[in-house]
Amino acid sequence: MNIPLSRRPAERGVVLLLCLIVLVVLLAGGVAVMRSMNTSLSSAGNLAFKRDLVNQGEQAADTALKLFNTGALSAAGADLVSVKAQNYSAEQLSSNDRGIPLALLSDDAFETVASASNDIKDASRKDQVKVRYVIDRLCNAPGAPSKTNCVYAPATTDVRGGSAQEWQRPPPPKALVYRLSVRVDGPRDTQVFLQSSFTKPE
Repeated sequence: MNIPLSRRPAERGVVLLLCLIVLVVLLAGGVAVMRSMNTSLSSAGNLAFKRDLVNQGEQAADTALKLFNTGALSAAGADLVSVKAQNYSAEQLSSNDRGIPLALLSDDAFETVASASNDIKDASRKDQVKVRYVIDRLCNAPGAPSKTNCVYAPATTDVRGGSAQEWQRPPPPKALVYRLSVRVDGPRDTQVFLQSSFTKPE
């Protein structure tokens, strides 16, 4: 039996409209997932890049310890005066609010206390990583140190205890503290700052 054309239900395209909305939502979700993956990969790459620069900066610590162990600053009294040729200052360098010496933040300031010829570079690396460092003695002035103007590290064998009077008495000075500050310049104008303190090897 034939149904007259006038009695057929009219097609309004509701399903098509819903499908288009679902497709737009799926497309937006796919774009968000792709961006998230790119961000994760970029973050992982940046972490690896930073870790590499930190590893390169460890060369400065090795250089500093050699200077005090067997190098130019190993002799008795060699640390009483600043030695620009060894990137060494006999007094504490001025620092910014983050504790980074101002000498590492400006090439001009660096040249007043250290020598750029001591920068550590690896010629085999194509990315031209440069390690620049300064060593300063944590004293208010050059010359003979004293417990009133220098920072000392207590010995590990210095055990304090007993009476209240003994506990309040300051321990005698043991070893002067030196600070090593490092700036590592990497590719694409990246910089990493490292800092550590140490005492003179015995």
